[in-house]
Amino acid sequence: MPDTLPDVSAGPAAAPVPARRTLVVKTTSGTDRPEAANQAFTVAAAAVAAGVEVSLWLTGEAAWFGVPDRAAELVLEHAAPLPDLLEAVLAAGSVTVCTQCAARRGISPDDVLPGVRIAGAAVFVEEALAPGAQALVY
Repeated sequence: MPDTLPDVSAGPAAAPVPARRTLVVKTTSGTDRPEAANQAFTVAAAAVAAGVEVSLWLTGEAAWFGVPDRAAELVLEHAAPLPDLLEAVLAAGSVTVCTQCAARRGISPDDVLPGVRIAGAAVFVEEALAPGAQALVY
């Protein structure tokens, strides 16, 4: 085995890949799909705990989790309670309810938890395509 690395300087230089600094997690699942919903919140909370900038998007039936006391309706055996995961994300990240999803469910800005915002697709696309961002959808 050689003691030196092969000389690759003659080849084309690869463009540097930006380090991923932001995780954008989108969930469309509510109490109708508890495992998928819980997985999205678990990943978001784990990323916050690891010091990653996190943006959690609640769309479809997940929009209800942005309303007080609704996260407690999801109970899943062998999983962290959803209210605890939501609290962890809110403490160090951002949580957004989709504008259209909120409107279809009659959820207004006055109805959501403190720290939860309502925003639309353009904001999601901006966050997901930002340099250093990684988006996951559940």
